[in-house]
Amino acid sequence: MSLFTSPPPPSPLTLSAVSGGRAYGGTLAAHPRKRPRPIRAMRAVVQRVAAASVEGKIVSEIGPGLLVLVGIHESDTDSDADYICRKVLNMRLFTNDSTGRHWDQNVMQKNYGVLLVSQFTLYGIMKGNKPDFHVAMSPQKAKPFYESVVDRFRNSYKPDLVKDGIFGAMMKVNLINDGPVTMQLDSSPSSKNTADLEEP
Repeated sequence: MSLFTSPPPPSPLTLSAVSGGRAYGGTLAAHPRKRPRPIRAMRAVVQRVAAASVEGKIVSEIGPGLLVLVGIHESDTDSDADYICRKVLNMRLFTNDSTGRHWDQNVMQKNYGVLLVSQFTLYGIMKGNKPDFHVAMSPQKAKPFYESVVDRFRNSYKPDLVKDGIFGAMMKVNLINDGPVTMQLDSSPSSKNTADLEEP
């Protein structure tokens, strides 16, 4: 008779999913699928331009600089506006003429213009072939909010270099995209709590 006995073989795990599972006790359980979270952020489409202008009820124009289309979500707050303003003004989209380095300087370092245009269609959702804009902030709330965004830019930069169109008006926007360079920027979820650290 042997003094040592072999341990019993381990019981096979029960598979509840073909893949992507995790063992709990003797069962391999599947990870629950996570639904994608809806976007709840302020949105800006930033274009580096050689020139841009807005024609309509009023006229605004800039030379070299940034054309910024601003989309306001129904859940946006002042912290979202702060984030977008800070990020747009600090985006290094321009060449440093002294060193020749690309993507090295922001619009303020170049002393260039910023043209802001309210653009609720950035939050259009296609339902069939028709766009739906229900997640955009209502015009009654969006107008004073957009005006506060413009004020933020003017307070953070040179007021005479920050231009805008007219809220809610039908406008013709002319631009010469330089590059072309076009960036989409959404306010960070963390911007609702704390400001992120800027890259030097």
